[in-house]
Parts: sequence; C-alpha cells; structure tokens
Amino acid sequence: MTVRPFGRFLFPGPTDVRPEILQAMAQPMQSHRGEAFLALHARVVANLQQVFRTTRPVFAVSASATALMEMAIRGAPEGPILSLVNGAFSERFATVAQQCGRRVRRVSVPWGEVHPLGLIERHLVEEPFAALTVVHSETSTGTLCDLRAVTELAHRYGVMCLADAVTSVGASPVETDTWGLDFVLTGSQKALALPPGLAFAVASEPYILQAAVVPGRGRYLDPLEHEEAALRGGPPSTPAIPLFYAADAQLQDIAAEGIEARWARHAEMQAMVERWVSDRQAEGIAITFQAPAGARSLSVSCLALPPDRESREVVAALEDRGFTIGRGYSQLKDSTIRIGHMGDLRPEHLAPCLEALTDVLRAAPR
Repeated sequence: MTVRPFGRFLFPGPTDVRPEILQAMAQPMQSHRGEAFLALHARVVANLQQVFRTTRPVFAVSASATALMEMAIRGAPEGPILSLVNGAFSERFATVAQQCGRRVRRVSVPWGEVHPLGLIERHLVEEPFAALTVVHSETSTGTLCDLRAVTELAHRYGVMCLADAVTSVGASPVETDTWGLDFVLTGSQKALALPPGLAFAVASEPYILQAAVVPGRGRYLDPLEHEEAALRGGPPSTPAIPLFYAADAQLQDIAAEGIEARWARHAEMQAMVERWVSDRQAEGIAITFQAPAGARSLSVSCLALPPDRESREVVAALEDRGFTIGRGYSQLKDSTIRIGHMGDLRPEHLAPCLEALTDVLRAAPR
C-alpha cells in the first residue's frame, strides 16, 4: 500500500491524521472498567474540557456526530423545534428532530448565507418553541454563524440552543460556558484531527435538569445516562477503545499547542484562502466564496467555480498533482469545491495545495 505523506489530504472531513496518532491505536485491548483505561478516559475528558472551554462533563461517545444530534433532541424540552437551515447539515439536524417525533419549523435561507437575527426573532415571537437547532460552521457551504448571538437571542425567549459545532470545535472560538450553550456537539474526524468514530458533547446543567422529565430518551443516547457515567468517571458502555488511545495522544498534543494558538493557526489558513481567491480574481479567474465575507468558516472553504468548470474535473486534476480536496455537497456538488484547512494541517501544507489548484484553474478544462 502506498503511504501518502501527511498534509496532502485537505478533505473537508475526515481530515488528515498524523501517523503517530494512527499508530497510537495499535495497542493491546484492556478492560474499559480497569484503572488504566479509567485514567486514560479522565485525561481525555479533562483535555476536552479545555477544548470546549467548559467545566461541565464532556460526553465522549463511540458514534458519529449525527448520533449526538439525536441525543440533543431526545433530551430537549417537550414541544416544537425551531431549526435554522442554511445548508446540508443544518437540514440534517432539522430532519433528525422530525424523525424523533418533534414538530419542526424550518427557517431557511439560501445555502451559504447566515440567518439575520431579526428573522430568527420574528419566529421566536410567533410561537413558544422548546429548542432551537443551529449549525455553527456549516460544512456544506463553509459558512460560520454568530453562535453566541443566536444563543443569547434564543435564551431571551426561554428557548434552549442546540448547536452542531462539528467543524468549529478545535478550529474556531467556541466558548461553551461563557456563551451559555445548552447542548453543543462535535465529531472526532474534523478539526480535532482524529479518525472517525467518536463524538463529543457538552450539556448544560439546565438542559440536564429538564431532560430528567422528558420521556422517550432511549438508552444508548440518553443524555442522563452519559451525564451520570461522566460523573462516575467512565463510559456508560463499552467504548471504541483504540479510538480512545488515539484521542488521548492527540488531545495531549492539542493541550501542548494551546487551544487559542490552534484557533489562530486556523484563522491564518482561512486568511490564506481569502488572499488566494482575491489573487485569482485579479487575474480573471471567476472563483468566489459560497459564504459571505465576515461569515466564513475557519476550517473549510467552499468555493464556487467559474461557470465553465465542473468540480469533478477540478478535483481529479488536483488529485493528479498529489492533493485531495472535496467536491461540493448535495445541491452544490457540481458547482463548488471544498478545501479542508483544519486539524493538524498548517500553512505550509495549504500553500502548495493552493499553488497546484492555481495551475489547474489556469489550464484549459479537460
């Protein structure tokens, strides 16, 4: 099998994982109730608290982040859900709520835009909602919303805020306690630069207190089950032990880097893409961001291609030059490309990818 050098895989998730983190998984099995694993689990949770900027327990679940969307809904107060939809994953959150039997009102804006606070407030005024779902960094469009402002607005109307922060935790400021987030979730395979298969969440104390009277929470994704297990100091059921080995190693490295330094590194890479797009436009290449200025993700850039280019061709040509990026997602599949600049990637990894992409766009379409 050909070994790909680290830093050539700039996919919008899963992201590239350093060889030493992959190697950390190749350790013997052990009891997940034994002292050694419980100590490892405690380290993982403590380091995740620094990432989430919280003193609350962090749930570390052997599942994908979509499972924690369901957990968020299962434990939310009874009543209708207001879902802010501006891309594929915010639509997924709304669909999960519906599939959990909730009545959902979608507030939709064009993909790539952010919801004006006035628009959200008009809906909050009209009806007493139980909770609001929102995606902080919408991976399908590269759009970043003002999560703090959305949460404060929801709370003003007595509505809990359930936040998907899958491509923002570990890349962008997410201040769980300071912003008063009621439920915030992420996945291991994005800005935390781990293999897929783990998902992490924080639930506020008010969320947990009211969840205790919510019926039909299920078992595996019951937030109370995970809260009680976290307070005991271990997982509620058998975890994916090799993934926890990787998480332990990676989170210690993230702690050593410092979460604010990590945010700054992601901001630097996003600024590099901004400059690159501006330079290409200056030479007459009609490439643009899907998201507006001031509302762009620090971890993934979704770029609308010139009308005469198609994403499959551009991505394949870049693959020939040794770099992997993503095509657009869902309705944007053919017209956009997505560059994941997150995790352990650095400007020195992004720069040659952008240089190769410049060559592809300057060349005639295949």
